[in-house]
Amino acid sequence: MTQPKKNHRKPKIVVGDVDYKRLTDLAAAAQERFPEVAEELQSEMDRAHVVQAGTVPAKVVQMGSTVEFRSDSAQQRRVTLVFPGEADIAENRISILTPIGAALIGLSTGQSITWTALNGRQHALTVVSVEQPALAVPGSLPG
Repeated sequence: MTQPKKNHRKPKIVVGDVDYKRLTDLAAAAQERFPEVAEELQSEMDRAHVVQAGTVPAKVVQMGSTVEFRSDSAQQRRVTLVFPGEADIAENRISILTPIGAALIGLSTGQSITWTALNGRQHALTVVSVEQPALAVPGSLPG
């Protein structure tokens, strides 16, 4: 008897146009130094549904979002997704240029994704909650 195959299709993701532009530029700039992560980030941007920055739902992980997620090891973590220069693991600020950072961008509360760590091991995570930064992008508030 064969085991059913797991569905490895990635979930649909949403990215604001401002993040999309910055992240595709970052992926291109990082291609020489961090080719694997740069390619993964570009792949995520290629499959993203891009919307106007002010219309990204609050439950979607964006740059600057604080995300609580549960990993396949049943560990729950709370991190803030940031650009490389702002990363500080001691402060739970993870770079978008890490495999887990690239995996988180654009996910919504309740979505799960499988991602590959730098050591080649596959992991899964599920987004439990998303909080947007206190300072909103100008023009993103209803009004």
